[in-house]
Amino acid sequence: MAEQAGYHPCTCIALDVQAYGGNNDRRQSEIQHDLPRLLSRAALNSGLDRSRWHIQAKGDEQLAVAPMDGSEPRIVDDYIRHITSGLLGYNQDRVSNARMRIRAAVHHGPVEVADNGFAGRTVVTTSRLLNSGPLRGALTAAPAADLVLVLSDEVYRSTVGGGHTTLPTTAFRRVAVQEKEYEAAAWLWVPGHDAHQLDLDEPGHRTGAAEEPYRTAAGTTPHGRADRSETAPTDSQPVGAQGPHVNGRDVSVNTFNAPVDLRGGVVGFGGPRG
Repeated sequence: MAEQAGYHPCTCIALDVQAYGGNNDRRQSEIQHDLPRLLSRAALNSGLDRSRWHIQAKGDEQLAVAPMDGSEPRIVDDYIRHITSGLLGYNQDRVSNARMRIRAAVHHGPVEVADNGFAGRTVVTTSRLLNSGPLRGALTAAPAADLVLVLSDEVYRSTVGGGHTTLPTTAFRRVAVQEKEYEAAAWLWVPGHDAHQLDLDEPGHRTGAAEEPYRTAAGTTPHGRADRSETAPTDSQPVGAQGPHVNGRDVSVNTFNAPVDLRGGVVGFGGPRG
């Protein structure tokens, strides 16, 4: 990638090998030898020109910054698929503790090639996504998976959600990422696994607020479930039961489980007279 001064719109692809620090010296050297070659083959097989990318390597990690030249859907789709395929072949005959398993994150925005690496909030956000609790939790919850991917909401909506990849929206799970100062929605994909079925709770990481399913314009989730606003019956009110009665009359009962501001409102107490 040619040197350019200032900030330019880029796609950031960050990857990290699981449990690298727990390996001995020889295994760490092997990973550092094999990882860039696996990624280069994946890019070549995807028709991507990595010579136009700025790549920052750090042992078990790699951060690639690619120009936004229309290749982002191919990065999200083909490149990730070929990395997953390469890992499958690499890990096929290895014992579990010798497998290479990868977390990956993709985000886009303005980036500057600075004096000591990359500058810009886009790079920081990519790092937060890569180290987020839901992504780590997914790799733990799916021990057979070789790769887990998280897309920022912006990347997801402009590629997968926009129909510019072969990936179905149903394969992605919306998660809430809360990592240091960063808090936003993101989208999780675990190739070969149902991300919606994974328990993402990981000790030491917050998974954020309750997850909300992605809904189509018709108001359904990717699994076809309609967005319902009805309140489910409680144990004390079985299906089909009527409301409470006072003096033979139906009454309405409101239960407040939190402080309520009633300033300007009118509230009545007691039963009907007559």
